[in-house]
Amino acid sequence: MKKGIHPESYRPVVFKDMSNGDMFLSRSTHGTKDTIEFEGETYPLVKLEISGSSHPFYTGKTNLIDTAGRVDKFMTRYGNRKK
Repeated sequence: MKKGIHPESYRPVVFKDMSNGDMFLSRSTHGTKDTIEFEGETYPLVKLEISGSSHPFYTGKTNLIDTAGRVDKFMTRYGNRKK
């Protein structure tokens, strides 16, 4: 890799999938204030709502990931209406 072509903030970062808890280490310039202990080292943490380990397209499973309760809110508003 060429020296001096990456920004100064290009560093190892842990990405954490918040829907299933999977974590992986990569390099990024993403700014974050959170840190996490990963494999004996402390790294900056980037929280993801969904990643390749939990997305139905990549896993082959159709599951509902509802982090904000949107489906429940919709059903309480409009789910029991009769025409």
